[in-house]
Amino acid sequence: TTSPSLLCLCSRSVRIPQDGRLEYSLASAPEFDPYKVLGVSRHASQAEIKKVYKRLVREWHPDKNKSPGAEDMFIKITKSYEILSNEERRSNYDRFGQMDENQNFARAPQGFRHFHDSFYFDESFFHFPRTSRDFTDSKHHLHYNQYITEVLPASFKRPYLIKITSEWCFTCIHIEPVWKDTVLELEPLGVGIGVVDIGYERQLANHLGAHRTPSILGLINGKVTFFHYAVVREHLRQFVESLLPQKLVEKVTDNSYLEFLNSWHEENKPRVLMFDVASNIPLLYKLTAFAFKDYVQFGYVDMGLTQTSKVVQRFNINTYAPTMLLFKENTDKPADVIQARGMKKQIIDEFVSNNRFLLVPRLVNQKLFDELCPVKQFHRRRKYCVLLVTGEGEQFVSVNEAFFDFASSNTKEVVRFAYVYQRQQQPLCDTLLKKEDTTPPQVVLLERRSATGRVLYRTVTDGWNGSDDDKHRLHEQLEILQRDPSYLTHDAMLPELNNEFASMFLIQWINAAYDYLSQFYFDLLYSNWREMMPVLSLIFSALFILFGTVIIQAFSESGEDKPTKQKATDPPKTAESSPGQESTSSRPPKKNFVEVTELTDITYMSNLVRLKPGHINVVLILTDASKQVLLRKFAKEVYSFSGSQTLHYSFLNVDKHSQWMDSLMESAPDARPSDCLDEEEDFTSNKSDYTGHVLALNGHKKYFCIFRPVFTGEEAECSRWSEEDAATAGPSKASRSRSSSRQKATTLEIHHKLDRLGLWMERLMEGTLPRHYVPAWPGLDTITPQK
Repeated sequence: TTSPSLLCLCSRSVRIPQDGRLEYSLASAPEFDPYKVLGVSRHASQAEIKKVYKRLVREWHPDKNKSPGAEDMFIKITKSYEILSNEERRSNYDRFGQMDENQNFARAPQGFRHFHDSFYFDESFFHFPRTSRDFTDSKHHLHYNQYITEVLPASFKRPYLIKITSEWCFTCIHIEPVWKDTVLELEPLGVGIGVVDIGYERQLANHLGAHRTPSILGLINGKVTFFHYAVVREHLRQFVESLLPQKLVEKVTDNSYLEFLNSWHEENKPRVLMFDVASNIPLLYKLTAFAFKDYVQFGYVDMGLTQTSKVVQRFNINTYAPTMLLFKENTDKPADVIQARGMKKQIIDEFVSNNRFLLVPRLVNQKLFDELCPVKQFHRRRKYCVLLVTGEGEQFVSVNEAFFDFASSNTKEVVRFAYVYQRQQQPLCDTLLKKEDTTPPQVVLLERRSATGRVLYRTVTDGWNGSDDDKHRLHEQLEILQRDPSYLTHDAMLPELNNEFASMFLIQWINAAYDYLSQFYFDLLYSNWREMMPVLSLIFSALFILFGTVIIQAFSESGEDKPTKQKATDPPKTAESSPGQESTSSRPPKKNFVEVTELTDITYMSNLVRLKPGHINVVLILTDASKQVLLRKFAKEVYSFSGSQTLHYSFLNVDKHSQWMDSLMESAPDARPSDCLDEEEDFTSNKSDYTGHVLALNGHKKYFCIFRPVFTGEEAECSRWSEEDAATAGPSKASRSRSSSRQKATTLEIHHKLDRLGLWMERLMEGTLPRHYVPAWPGLDTITPQK
């Protein structure tokens, strides 16, 4: 017809315009409007929708609301939130007004399906499936959040095979039988399976780099690899095997089995020998080896070869059933054995997982330390670690073997044995041995109390020489520890362990470059430029960052060498490296020194008067005579707090600015001390000695906190001078006695004045110190004496 006409069919309409194209629409309205159910506008943000949803769920929950329509309303609220919380489903609803999640809105309008149902097309002619999704779609369907939080981290333990499909992909129908058989074969072996519908999960498809259907890709160690061959079950199996590392399982023969078993010491891992009659290593063994690659080293013995008859007879292996032997420190006898005609993944995983640590492993990284010595959580789940601090030389061999013998005879669940080389883990050993000033070999009993590194520990008395007396003494102390946890008397913050097996930066960079070049080659060979752009961008970004870092570092190093030669008499920085210092601050130090600037006429305004809001300047009061001693002690005490961005450190020389402290104390009378030194000022005309005082100055709010130095010995005598003694002896004698006491106090070691500064800094960070407010800060320029 030449004019538009309308054909009505059972409440559904088909509009035929002049160009002859069909447009379909649905006259019926959707079940309900999710915007109206939640009571939000169409422009509401995700935060507003979530807030309203939580309120309505509490209000209409059937357990709390007993009204007849509460359950139906609760279902509507839940379904509405599911639609509006997903940006893609919300967009589909806004465009098409449909909430059925089985509809593919990006592919076809809603009315086409109803039009297709009304005219009863013969689906067998077009080979359409009756349902739009097979069993894999419902069981293995992936969402973006699920992929990021679950699948991506799990790819470091097992490979994933992911299919990219869509609802109206006719080619996907032809590969479905092959895909189904492949899933049934590989999934029981431990291969992860995933299905991504590009119509519903466009964000995930773009993230994976898949822009066409059907596509099959592999995911391992967070890296995506596309499958480019004919979709045959054998090809898919070979593709999964190619994703795994090449030397994951070592082939062992009569000539190499002893070397394989004895290498446990270098790699610090148990060894597993798998015996089977197959020329190629079964995929099940490879997947198991990949899952436990960080804990166990795997070897494979083909019992069908004549080159393996010796090792088969050596361990008396039954050649009619697959066998797995697990070895630890003792290479003559396996620690555990498993043998079965039909090896199942669950059985193998449990077998390896229960034996993934050596009897006495070496602490080679922080991850192993966290698993061997977990943090205490409940009283009944205490885990104590017996740590041997030893060396690698020949003189330590007998000592280490004696420790291994003791550990093998004390296999209690609550006690874990381990050892560490002092040369490889120097910061850890220094922290544990510094209080008693002992040298290896030493045995330390410890219990971890927090994930940040806090431990309670105690060193076994008289060291460890491996004698029978040492074993008896260690056994007694372990018995005492299990009865009384307070037996651990020392407290420390352990540094993070060095990763002894970490490769060099150059090797890591070469491996990463190889991966990028391999990906670039496959994209160039099989893909279009649209898929290659992310790889090209990543390569050029990495090269730009690498060369930019080298250039910036070269200029910065040349610039830092010049200012060090300008002023030798005015050290602006105090470099006191204290890596073993126990830290209780929330932010670890970023440098191995503390930057302390002098408070002078020039720096006074920027470091105090115009200090940023929320920032505090910690100022040490000193003299020319005590400058070097107090600065070193000051740097040690405040080093653990130097990671804070709001704390600054300065020092004030009272020999140059003698009246500044007096002016500050006059502005805040409540900050004046009331001890014997203040009483001395009433009898004599001597000025107050502020050496060793520390001030925390908040320039914006005009208040300060004061730390008064700690005195020992003679100070106690001064404090015991009571008023009764003064009344009995008279004013003159009291004055002479106080003067003598003060003269003795000045003979103390100056650095002891700051012994308790660390505790004071902790109270400063907590905000529990008393604050003394001043109307205005006294100036340095007006009170500096003229020389």
